[in-house]
Amino acid sequence: MHAKLPHPFDDTTRITAGDSSWQGHTSDDYWAFVGPFGGATAATILRALIDHPQCAGDPLALTVNYCAPIAKGPFDLDVRLVKANRSSQHWSVELSQGGGEVATLATAVFAERRPSWEHRVAQYPGAKPFEETLPFPKIQAAWANQYEFRFVEGEMRIGPPQAELASTYSKIWISDREPRKLDMLSLMSMSDAFFGRIFHVRRELVPFGTVSLTTYFHTDAEELAAEDITRVLATADSKIMHKSYADQNAELWSPNGRLLATSTQIAYFKA
Repeated sequence: MHAKLPHPFDDTTRITAGDSSWQGHTSDDYWAFVGPFGGATAATILRALIDHPQCAGDPLALTVNYCAPIAKGPFDLDVRLVKANRSSQHWSVELSQGGGEVATLATAVFAERRPSWEHRVAQYPGAKPFEETLPFPKIQAAWANQYEFRFVEGEMRIGPPQAELASTYSKIWISDREPRKLDMLSLMSMSDAFFGRIFHVRRELVPFGTVSLTTYFHTDAEELAAEDITRVLATADSKIMHKSYADQNAELWSPNGRLLATSTQIAYFKA
């Protein structure tokens, strides 16, 4: 029998431990227009934290600041435990290449999640089943073709300029094109797997890039494994696009109606 090859996502986020840092390598499979897909970079950072021998608990929040372009090839991750107490850990991660300046700066919080009183305010957005929605066609960016997007509402349509701007809101099923059981790493990556809101609004592709992304996790690894899912129902929206920067806020839900993660980001655009 042939050995099963690793999933492209696991290959992309693979890291190795070094003397004082961790090492990774960019992947053509998850390449965007001018650099690696930000979600894959964030997931690689999260893997380094989860695999770190001092790590305790589950990821609660991860903020990634994309300071400079990442070139194709190897990179180093300088992982540092900044502060730890009885219930949480605070981490800092710097990504650099060839001993140069920091290209990506991340901070993370891990926590021991314990049973408590709860109040679920957000309502499951609901949607037609994944199987009853059409897949979005493949596009030029390699990273997007590693996912299967099935728009329920607010599909991106690139075409001639229109007098009336389109909506900033999208509701979409997202799954790995090659099915993979959802874990914290893929949840992190999928929290960035949206087309720029400005593409939707203007119906055109413009220079665009995430500057800062924060994802909050509302589940732990054990609960997520118990969901036993390969896709999420996600919503994304924007509140403002002003002087070259735009926000985005997103929710990622399990098909079983559980809110798994929320994220917010600020992105640069030129239009």
